[in-house]
Amino acid sequence: MTPSFIRHPDLRLTTVDGEGVVLHLGSRQYFSVNATGVTILEQLRTARTMSELVAAVTSEYDVGEDEATRTVRTFLDRCVDSALVTESR
Repeated sequence: MTPSFIRHPDLRLTTVDGEGVVLHLGSRQYFSVNATGVTILEQLRTARTMSELVAAVTSEYDVGEDEATRTVRTFLDRCVDSALVTESR
């Protein structure tokens, strides 16, 4: 089964000048994310697979699939570690 990812229900995202401010209501921690992070977190309103997220990034930005995969993987790892995103298998 392919793993999927989704935003934590306590996550709030606001965009300011193309960048994002993220608040995790449960932990009361703030995070800032760049435009690519905003794109990924917007996609994660519903469960998405890694390949769906990579496709969203490559369609939004002028990057190849390999670079998009690395970017998405790094971002997701950080988000999972911070409990902003959950992974299901």
